[in-house]
Amino acid sequence: MTRTDGAVSRAGAFRRLTWSNMAAQAAEQIGLAAAPMVAVLALGAGAGETGLLSAAQTLPFLLLSLPLGVLADRVARRRLMTLAEASRAVALAALPLLSALGWLSVPALAVIGFAAATGTVAYSVAAPALVPTLVPRTGLAAANGRLELARSVAFAGGPGLAGALVSWAGGSVAFVVAAALSALAVALLAAVPEPPRLPQPERHPLRALQEGAAFAWTHRLLRPVLLTAVVWNCSWFVLQAAYVPYAVRRLGLEASGIGATLACYGGGMLVGAVLAPRLMRRMTFGAAISAGPLVSVAAAVCMAATIGLPWPALAGAGFFLFGAGPLLWTIAQITLRQTVTPEPMLGRVSALVMTGSTGARPIGAALGGVIGVACGLECAVIVSALGFLVQALLILGSPLPRLEVVPDEPARA
Repeated sequence: MTRTDGAVSRAGAFRRLTWSNMAAQAAEQIGLAAAPMVAVLALGAGAGETGLLSAAQTLPFLLLSLPLGVLADRVARRRLMTLAEASRAVALAALPLLSALGWLSVPALAVIGFAAATGTVAYSVAAPALVPTLVPRTGLAAANGRLELARSVAFAGGPGLAGALVSWAGGSVAFVVAAALSALAVALLAAVPEPPRLPQPERHPLRALQEGAAFAWTHRLLRPVLLTAVVWNCSWFVLQAAYVPYAVRRLGLEASGIGATLACYGGGMLVGAVLAPRLMRRMTFGAAISAGPLVSVAAAVCMAATIGLPWPALAGAGFFLFGAGPLLWTIAQITLRQTVTPEPMLGRVSALVMTGSTGARPIGAALGGVIGVACGLECAVIVSALGFLVQALLILGSPLPRLEVVPDEPARA
């Protein structure tokens, strides 16, 4: 095979990975949205039970990201992604079967949600480590942009499709569609090659985790990325915890209005994903990675401004900016990780960033609830805005904004 033939082959493999990613993300979003609908509409679940279901759907991100990151650095990543997606397809397909047998319950939904989310975690940890084997280093930013566009389409359309399917045909059909999408993702992955990796010395899993964490924490470019991700997610979930009651009491919105403002987030993601490749070609790498945190500050200002100007349009603008701006950040920081991290520990470093981000979410949600009760919903919105200011300062005070291009070679700080 000539070098040109090899490039074409890799390009075709990456296209299959992109479509697989879209199918997998859509399956996840449909399942996440349909599960609480089924719990409430079919099983009469209350707030406590839907809270249990939500916890089950998010717990694997906190508990399993790091172990799966270690595994992604020890086994073929494509195989891990394929097995994870196949397990999700099986979990999603179990709901119609349980429903037909009359065995469906909220605890059963929680188990299905946990199993499906485990597949999501494994896929999300391994995919960023697989991309550099399919794309030249100079094309990583564009490739990550395409993957983020696929994810944005799934995030924007998945919940709406889930609602339509549950409303028109019932929860079982929604889960059948989600399982079929997961099966499609598996079929597409089967045609994606993965070059063999050099054998690595055997290490105890805890030692492997320590090595990955030490690399990320001591690297002068990765540490601010990790800290920014933690503070951003904590601030975001402070706002999420307070927003619905705040929108009702302060903005005077009903369910349809709240849904409309929240939908602006998905619209922002789509716009950001479409524009990101063009913007990144015209910006320095440092400007691209700083743009997301700075746009988030502007979004937080819009939200805080609704305290004095209770206009739903301001809240919608805030959510739009929260969706659009961080897309540049996501693409840039994934590209940075892929270029500065030695290939044998890409899975662990990706898992560490995911764990830090997801681990901050319940902390932020709990903090938002406590502040809302103790000091008022307006106070929670202000605290969230201050958190977004902190995450921007973390980036601006780091070496990242001064980078003209992505560093050329993986290296320790």
